[in-house]
Amino acid sequence: MTRRSWRRVVAACALSLSMAASMAAGPAAHADPRPGTIEAWQRSTSVSLEADGALSDVQALPTGEVWAVGHQQIWDVWRNRAAIRHWNGTTWAEVPLRDTTGASVLRGVAVAGPREVWAIGDGLDGLPYLARGDASGLDRVTVRELAARDRLGGVYAKGGRVVVVGSRRDMWMVLIKDGSSWTTQVSSTPGALYAVSGAFAVGDTGTRPLVVRHSGGTWKPMRLPDIPGGYLRDVRADGSRHAVAVGGVYTPAGKVEPLVLTWDGKRWSRQALPRTEARLYGVAGDGHGRYWISGFDPARPGEPFLLRLEKGVGTIIRGAPSGGRETVRLQAVTYLPGKGQVWAVGHAVDTADRYTGIVEAFGPRPQVS
Repeated sequence: MTRRSWRRVVAACALSLSMAASMAAGPAAHADPRPGTIEAWQRSTSVSLEADGALSDVQALPTGEVWAVGHQQIWDVWRNRAAIRHWNGTTWAEVPLRDTTGASVLRGVAVAGPREVWAIGDGLDGLPYLARGDASGLDRVTVRELAARDRLGGVYAKGGRVVVVGSRRDMWMVLIKDGSSWTTQVSSTPGALYAVSGAFAVGDTGTRPLVVRHSGGTWKPMRLPDIPGGYLRDVRADGSRHAVAVGGVYTPAGKVEPLVLTWDGKRWSRQALPRTEARLYGVAGDGHGRYWISGFDPARPGEPFLLRLEKGVGTIIRGAPSGGRETVRLQAVTYLPGKGQVWAVGHAVDTADRYTGIVEAFGPRPQVS
């Protein structure tokens, strides 16, 4: 295997689980004629990161603010560090981590409000990393319940409640903050959790997809369709009756098939999808039953990939290829209320194996007169 091929294998594995970095100029806003009319790709924007950077998670607020987290200097173990970027509606700005240790990578971001932003990842000191702050900076939060080998995968924050999910020694774990106290639930069965939304968290057992739900004061695994080789990497919950989880299935032939599960309030079902071998990473919704799923299509690697799910029908939306970009991988996606847009973030890889953090914008199809 050549050095270039080896770097790509390592990067693909690492970035599909975490990775991130930051952003610069963003797309123009549009009035939203009706909720969820995202139909067409609009533009691609690179973001201001240090060399070899990528974005791993993004979240928008109703105010039009957008937060993104990630990773830069991927190939330099001595210089790699996390990145946070904040879009104030006009420009992107770098947001500092104010603690003395800092983070090597940030995997997840949750925004409860302009003054309450949470980020999770790995600290440069080798410990799990959790920080809270606002546009002026984030400060590390010390949680006694966390242990050195814990891995944090996702975070959700709303109404004074914070939920962090991950794994501890190959067992899935949930960390909850209510008021000023933290509590931890570690399972007695194998698994890892990578994302959380509302009362649902998703991941895998190592052999099958895993969904756990908060019910009766504890988190419990849910019954799922039997999907050997399946895994889940993101979830979007709209209350207790509607949710969408996305991931993939490793096949005996060594390929990966896309996987989408939908919750109707009674059971999880596997969603029929258009024919594609795309890897699915992130999901966002507009609260009106429309969802957008970001990912990567190895059959057309240089084109931004998005899948819209509405009324049980999946539709593929592709962006235009850009010169010099061999690969475009969209790790996370968010819906901008009132803007009529979806922003997806991730990274592009050029012919020299250089990584660039990117923002892809999707919005209403322009009217042709």
